[in-house]
Amino acid sequence: MGEELYLSYSSAFLIGLLGSTHCLSMCGGISASLSMALPVGKGFRLRQTFLLLAFNGGRIGSYTLIAALIALLSTSAAGNWTQLGPVLRTLAGILLILMGLSMGQWWQGIRYVERVGAPIWKRLSPLTKHVLPVHHVRQALALGALWGWLPCGLVYSTLGWAALQPTVGSAAATMMFFGLGTLPSMLATGYAATWIRKLREQRHFRQFAGLLLIGFGVWTLPITAMMH
Repeated sequence: MGEELYLSYSSAFLIGLLGSTHCLSMCGGISASLSMALPVGKGFRLRQTFLLLAFNGGRIGSYTLIAALIALLSTSAAGNWTQLGPVLRTLAGILLILMGLSMGQWWQGIRYVERVGAPIWKRLSPLTKHVLPVHHVRQALALGALWGWLPCGLVYSTLGWAALQPTVGSAAATMMFFGLGTLPSMLATGYAATWIRKLREQRHFRQFAGLLLIGFGVWTLPITAMMH
């Protein structure tokens, strides 16, 4: 069990790291705007770091909470795990494959999946007005916590995978490691690192990341698991 969870956590981190280019298009703008809102002067870099860490901490915290809620629902609704398990594996595998196709810019069908969370985001998005513009750490933390509910195919793909975990704690930890995988790119965007933007535009990198995500999806499918 320990080795399986280690593989799951490290793989979740890798999915977040590979999917960073998608994160930049979804959350990169708000992350960069946190830096632009600060007056340049003494202590600017330190305040910038605190705001970025708080925003991303809130975002990752929401991912972790959502995974825990989904795990609670799936375990309470499952009268028989052996019946629900293959369904969750299939869903998670398909979502990862769709995300890989989107990442490689071959097909954007994942956008239809992202519409599932639109009603929730429609209710939460007005709350962001109460913490904008961001000047304090607590505002950045609250904004990140709200932003974590933004409809995102990459998040949904990993949530489907997290739901396969045997416990609520391991499901939450899976999403936490996924969020940590997205952190380097999000911080770099906040610091306006030009190399991250160039990486996002690299067609070969996107296709490489897309193929790896598709590989994760195929590996997750029940038929692949039975072969092993």
